[in-house]
Amino acid sequence: MGKTSKDKRDIFYRLAKEQGWRARSAFKLLQADETFNLLEGVERAVDLCAAPGGWSQVLSRRMYEPRTVEEREKVKIIAVDTQGMAPIDGVTQLRADITKESTADAIIEFFGGKKAQLVVSDGAPDVTGSHDWDAYMQAQLLLSALSIATYILEEGGSFMGKVYRAANTSKVYLQLQRFFKDVCVFKPSASRNSSIEAFVVARQFSLPAGHVPCNLITEWYNIPEEALKNTTGKQGEDVVCLPFVAHTCEYDADLSYDLDDDYKYQEAVQKPLTAAYQEVIEKTKHVSLKYDSFIVRHDEEQPESYVLEQKGSSCYKQTPPADKTEEQSETSHDEKAPPIDALAQGARSHESEQCD
Repeated sequence: MGKTSKDKRDIFYRLAKEQGWRARSAFKLLQADETFNLLEGVERAVDLCAAPGGWSQVLSRRMYEPRTVEEREKVKIIAVDTQGMAPIDGVTQLRADITKESTADAIIEFFGGKKAQLVVSDGAPDVTGSHDWDAYMQAQLLLSALSIATYILEEGGSFMGKVYRAANTSKVYLQLQRFFKDVCVFKPSASRNSSIEAFVVARQFSLPAGHVPCNLITEWYNIPEEALKNTTGKQGEDVVCLPFVAHTCEYDADLSYDLDDDYKYQEAVQKPLTAAYQEVIEKTKHVSLKYDSFIVRHDEEQPESYVLEQKGSSCYKQTPPADKTEEQSETSHDEKAPPIDALAQGARSHESEQCD
């Protein structure tokens, strides 16, 4: 197949490149905002599992770029991921694990002691092709995102995350109903009809009386009778039905579209800075797994969280700090990254072109 094959088969992939989005998934958040007005009046937002930055771009373009210089001072957007990504105007990056309580503390510190008004997550595990297993792993990731959201989300806030519709998804819906008064399943038109992918949109966050934020995955297993209660306080049924909202537009994600006469092929806006299996990929260039094998060990644990600085249009490589008691690390230019509150100001102030 030629380079243009995917542009024909995937209209949203083509549109993403033409409109400057890093990923086609940007349209899913745009369509959610069009349907639910999620970004209206929001000044503090968190993008979990953010790399390569498609949803962070949406937050930047809708919350940060349209405002005046004075109004931008109030906008705070933080993108959290263990992988790095190229800088985006108005977005501060935190390289950290979303299952760590220290990550939640760092986010609240970035907001100056306040909590987020919106938390979004488009994270997904690597699919195996086994639908039951993939749906289970996606549910665990969504619960991890919901767990940290209960720490960092303010009363009345909103949450959006990816889910795979499967047999046991009701357990995830029950968890969402514990913390949000309004929960529904959303299917963007940019998401293929043939895919089990959907998104949960939860609004009007309210922490239950007496609930202490914790890892909901652990709570689920340790105290199932508490974790599976719904908002009425009664034991949840096996099947939970939520309102289903679908977005419609002029394009169908499952159809192929002919290329226009003036069509010109474009490369991806921003390729990933770090591959998920970069070390393995490098090794397989010289070793055939058909005839040989190798072992990759990660003996030294990375710091719980460390900040990736963004400055102008330069992309800084992140290296672990020499002293593991410090969260910040040194950049490739031998500059020490500033504290997270200083990063907030730096991320908002620079006006140079983003590294796309």
